[in-house]
Amino acid sequence: MGVKFMKMKLEEIAKAVNGTISNNANDIEITSVGFDSRKMEPDSLFVPLAGEHDGHDYIQSAIDHGAVGTFWKADHANQAPDDFPVILVSNPLQALQTLAKYYLTKINPHVVAITGSNGKTTTKDLIASVLETNFNVAKTQGNFNNEIGVPVTILSMNSNTEVLVVEMGMDRPGQLHELSTLVSPDVAVITMIGEAHIEFFKTRDWIADAKLEIIDGLREDGEFVFNGDEPLLVDRANKLKVNKKTFGKLTTNNIYPIKIIDGDNTTKFTTNVWDGLEFTINLLGEYNVFNALAALEVGRLFEIKSQNMQLGLEHANLTKNRTEWIKGNQGEMILSDVYNSNPSAVKAVLKAFENTHVMGKRMVVLGDMLELGDQSKEMHAGLADNLDPDQIADVFLIGDDMQALSDALNSKYQSGVNLFYYKISEMDVMIEKLKAMIQPSDEVLLKASHGIHLEKVLDALE
Repeated sequence: MGVKFMKMKLEEIAKAVNGTISNNANDIEITSVGFDSRKMEPDSLFVPLAGEHDGHDYIQSAIDHGAVGTFWKADHANQAPDDFPVILVSNPLQALQTLAKYYLTKINPHVVAITGSNGKTTTKDLIASVLETNFNVAKTQGNFNNEIGVPVTILSMNSNTEVLVVEMGMDRPGQLHELSTLVSPDVAVITMIGEAHIEFFKTRDWIADAKLEIIDGLREDGEFVFNGDEPLLVDRANKLKVNKKTFGKLTTNNIYPIKIIDGDNTTKFTTNVWDGLEFTINLLGEYNVFNALAALEVGRLFEIKSQNMQLGLEHANLTKNRTEWIKGNQGEMILSDVYNSNPSAVKAVLKAFENTHVMGKRMVVLGDMLELGDQSKEMHAGLADNLDPDQIADVFLIGDDMQALSDALNSKYQSGVNLFYYKISEMDVMIEKLKAMIQPSDEVLLKASHGIHLEKVLDALE
């Protein structure tokens, strides 16, 4: 069928968002929407957002990079460009969301929405890959999973999209309610409840309540797919009058693993649903099997054949830096998981890393897990139980709260724990020490919250 991009006249866009169009620009055609003036494309509509800076100040940059029209806040009307197509709106972000809702209704794909404390990006990639064996699929790119990213994801769909797979992040109550009611999902997926953002939510109970908002916009005949090993989800789901499907380790789930075979680069597993049929994912660790089970459950809802689901999982196009193996410049293998971090995620990846076959030694670089609030030091120290000197020879820690883990490891590791505070110069010192110790036969795990920027360590080792 070929790619069919979004095509909307400015007049249609203005009508959709209840805006006022200027400069007789009705017939100008828009094929993409963007909010970063440096990344605009030809024939795009610029959305000036208010953040640290006011997006309206960057209109010339947007024009220089291809924008042919712009939303413009009505109370800034006297600053609007005279000779450029402008749609006056009361709030550019709301206009972006309204336009996304309009375009979604116009294209009318099935929508699969995914959230969870860990695993949502990987699960999104696996679901999209399974569904791509039968449908034209669009999915969230990168971390475009908030109130700005989700509308941009929708507006990036080709007009022949049959299924939209959209990831939804959350850092405050009410956020998933807004996103779910924006997309009206046919299927809502929750991967797990962890400790991410516990600084803001205080307890896992409140995190579970906030995650459940993903079903607020669920269609009447929609399906709720969730991790049935999590009592906080099971208890809440039992009170809901929605169609439900569960995945997890327990045999009470609709789908669960029978056998899991760990490899260094891949994991194979069988399930209770297809007798003896083996699935392969190019990912490490048991925890990724549960992400794959979620994808299989969604695949079943869309009536994908099991052989196609096998292919989809094995050939999934995975987002970078989520438990991704990369070869270092000395020949060492680096397991890069530098995008985000919380205690349950670190424990899961450490367990998988300790089971790899390695000729040399295993080394880990762990950075602070952010947004853990009052419990942060205690949660950092709690990782000590998951670090075994017989399996992991050297531990590099960076960040202020990693002091607590360093103290907890002192009795286990007579040497081999290296603590650095989060300053640019200290990261440089850590990198040099790490490079001096690495041998070609070693394996190195990198794991931290994104704000610690362990990608700098990855760049140095690559």
